[in-house]
Amino acid sequence: MNLFPTLRLLAATGVAAGAALLLTSCDTTPRERQDVVRDEVRNLDTLADRTAAKLRVAGRRAARFDSVSRARARQPVSDADANTFANELLGTYAGIEQLTPATIEPAFTQFMQQVRARRKAWTQRDWDYATVISRRLNAQFRKIRLDIKGRDELHIRALQTEFTAMETSRDVKDLREAVREE
Repeated sequence: MNLFPTLRLLAATGVAAGAALLLTSCDTTPRERQDVVRDEVRNLDTLADRTAAKLRVAGRRAARFDSVSRARARQPVSDADANTFANELLGTYAGIEQLTPATIEPAFTQFMQQVRARRKAWTQRDWDYATVISRRLNAQFRKIRLDIKGRDELHIRALQTEFTAMETSRDVKDLREAVREE
């Protein structure tokens, strides 16, 4: 739900009320000007009430989304499913704990190629598994980081950032859809 047009309309209505008052003030009586102001204030109140109702609905939907997300996050991921997911995403690099300074950069590259290819079809639970794999890759990276070439480390850092951006983008998209006005 995008509230900016509603808020702009609310502001424009306030400006219009002021303009209406100025335009009518020369050729009207004070009582007529009072009636114009009263009507415009009533319109502003109605618009403000509608906007407040939309904000309340959006707040409830966002809270429900957050509650569902927290409940999902509390559910442990299955090690067997995580290993299957790792095999699908990493292929020959699925043995994350055995990655060396020479093989960790290609493993991250393989991981991100698969994430890019599959992410649009993923559910939030799929993202949970991808995050588990990413964390395992990052842990192995930290263990062997001092032996990795600088250009490989730089590329890995870029891939880590890309993954985080994609994951956050999906979260924002899902929140936007949950809050969107129906």
